Amino acid sequence: MTRDQGGQMHRAEFIALIAMMFATIALSVDAMLPALPSIGAELSPENPNRAQFIVATFIVGLGIGTFFTGPLSDAFGRKPVIIWGAGIYVLSAITAWLSQSLEVVLAARLVMGLGAAAPRVVALAIVRDLYSGREMARMMSIAMLIFTLVPAIAPLMGAGIIALSGWRAIFLAFAVFAIIIIAWMQLRLNEPLPVENRRPFRLPLMISATREIFAHPAVRVSILVQTLCYGVLFSMILMVQPIFDQVFDRAESFPVWFGLVAVISGSASLLNAAIVVRVGMRRIVTWTLAMQVVLSSTMLLLGTLGLSDTVQFGLFIFWQTSVFFMAGMTMGNLNAMAMEPMGHIAGIAASVVGAVSTVLSTLIAAPVGQLFDGTTFPLTAAVLVMCSLGWLLMLHLARIEARLLA
Repeated sequence: MTRDQGGQMHRAEFIALIAMMFATIALSVDAMLPALPSIGAELSPENPNRAQFIVATFIVGLGIGTFFTGPLSDAFGRKPVIIWGAGIYVLSAITAWLSQSLEVVLAARLVMGLGAAAPRVVALAIVRDLYSGREMARMMSIAMLIFTLVPAIAPLMGAGIIALSGWRAIFLAFAVFAIIIIAWMQLRLNEPLPVENRRPFRLPLMISATREIFAHPAVRVSILVQTLCYGVLFSMILMVQPIFDQVFDRAESFPVWFGLVAVISGSASLLNAAIVVRVGMRRIVTWTLAMQVVLSSTMLLLGTLGLSDTVQFGLFIFWQTSVFFMAGMTMGNLNAMAMEPMGHIAGIAASVVGAVSTVLSTLIAAPVGQLFDGTTFPLTAAVLVMCSLGWLLMLHLARIEARLLA
């Protein structure tokens, strides 16, 4: 990346900014995990489990917002849409901070998700504006490496804020984070989408572009596999805190373990960035999913042997790390695979890909979370099923590509 492409930015600063935009989602979800018991006890004492909806409603809002932010950025430019979305996010975070009922918090979280869709989706379109092919995948992998540091520290940050100021102050931290992103982008990044390349925000154009996206077999399969990978990730996020608490009696140390797992698994993005240009995106995704099928099958088998609690906890930490490692090796590649043929409609493509994968994966993960029975079995079995389906779809994609090249 040159100064001409990114305004005053060099490549390293550009990657850091994009990573922070991506990280808005991880921060908004992971920092809330340690607060869920406190929120449930204060705002829903008759049914503390309702606090889990704080995660789900945010993801639903994110999925809905994702449908619109890409096309809006195609019509009005990347930066204005990010600024408006981040502004909505900030106002919603302040509303949640002031709220006195769980219902208001949930409504604010839904709108926060709508606002957070802007930096998440438009950042992807910006990368596609300036890069293509395997170089785009490499850039996204490096950004994902920085992005993984946020899940590593978010639960610890949330726990620290709770200890100092209570759970409500977490929402103020969200607002400050978004304001920093807005200021950084406004000062340092030139608008990457020239006026002459913008597309009017018209429903017929959106329908036509959506049809084009789903008519492309490689894009279609990439979206389905991305949905399954998100389903795995969201299922783990929804169930990991109850597993630490109720299965292993380690709720107090959860933020530390979660951060350690995130840091270790963050090396996946670095590895992917180092090998993706030589190996290729499809092969990496296929091999990674196949490995997770083996690991999850082994985890299920070992769970039947009556091992000690300490050994079981160690195995779970190893397996949890492998799941997050899988996400680092697949998500950037799957995004790049879906976006690569869609450079001429990057904004709409980013919206459709993100919206479909987010909404469908939430529909998968929410029922999986309700299956929690005080053991790790439901989560492990669900991950095995989703990764197996994803692996089979990637094998199907290889056959599609072979036919196209024949």
